Amino acid sequence: MVKLLLIISGGALGSLTRYLVNNFYIFFFPNFPIGTLFVNFTGSFLVGFLISYLENYSYNENFIRFFLIIGFLGSFTTFSAFSMEIIEFINNKKIFTALIYLILSILLCISGAFLGYFINRV
Repeated sequence: MVKLLLIISGGALGSLTRYLVNNFYIFFFPNFPIGTLFVNFTGSFLVGFLISYLENYSYNENFIRFFLIIGFLGSFTTFSAFSMEIIEFINNKKIFTALIYLILSILLCISGAFLGYFINRV
């Protein structure tokens, strides 16, 4: 039951944070989904960092695993918004922009997770 409460509370905070961050970036970059790119990169980096942290240090594993990784970061990052933004670019005949966004997202998120994971290993 504690694990479920950790996931629920982390998820609520993560989705609210994503909403606020995304709206901040929409104000400055209305024509490109920098907000989604930012939350997905940041979330990927933090997941890599926290998983590496769990492997290296003894800490309250339930808090990190269930509240932060599954709850907060699971709802903070958003593959569904990323997917819809790609479809919107394609529907608006912005194929090149869709490809750039797709490639940037994949490269940045995997690189972020890799960087986060190995930052604790040094």
